[in-house]
Amino acid sequence: MNQINCPNCSNNQVVKSGIVNQRQRYKCKSCGYNFTVNKLGKRIDDYYVNKALQLYIEGLSYREIERILGISHVSVMNWVKKYGLKRPINRKYHPTYKILTKEELSNFFSDSDNIKGAGVLVTELGDKFMLLKWERFRD
Repeated sequence: MNQINCPNCSNNQVVKSGIVNQRQRYKCKSCGYNFTVNKLGKRIDDYYVNKALQLYIEGLSYREIERILGISHVSVMNWVKKYGLKRPINRKYHPTYKILTKEELSNFFSDSDNIKGAGVLVTELGDKFMLLKWERFRD
């Protein structure tokens, strides 16, 4: 017989749990996850999950992450909840970001005025780069 593993925890202790839309439904005894074997859904690559969580920690909002990566803000919220991430609280600074090509990034760093300030982080985003800069709030 074919061994069925839970897609959530990879455990093989699953039991039948009814039929939904003419497909057998299963429940994992270990984690309680309900699933169907031939589920027709899409899985988001771990690269984008990591990028979304990294951007969240850096201070971007869920909607900003959605616009940048093209991933639902609800998915990002679920990942933050799943992994129990907490953002560091800093009320003196706020992040701003720019999406730049390799040439634009090089030009940005050639101007010394762009480097002064609270801090800059560059992260790869496919064929482009995201530049995050923390700026002080104006009083």
